[in-house]
Amino acid sequence: MILVVLSITLTEGTMRTTKIVSLSIPPELLREAERVAKEEGRTKSELFREALRRYVEERRWRALQRYGATQMRRLGLTETDIERAVEDSRRAPDRAPRHR
Repeated sequence: MILVVLSITLTEGTMRTTKIVSLSIPPELLREAERVAKEEGRTKSELFREALRRYVEERRWRALQRYGATQMRRLGLTETDIERAVEDSRRAPDRAPRHR
């Protein structure tokens, strides 16, 4: 394992602050990150920040999917029921007042 020290920039209001984070990663993964960063003209810190943001977004998305699946089971609905409801909703006339 190799210890990598990253500079993470946090925005607080209008002032930018940097927090230093250290982590251990396998040498091969570090070489791959260095190669990708060089190819894309980015820093390793930028690459790792993006990876972490994507990971967090993916976790939120999976949690939302689990919640939806739980609610669907609780209500006794199937995926077909959900698809039909979405299609019906999209075909329904817009009831919101239109601004002209």
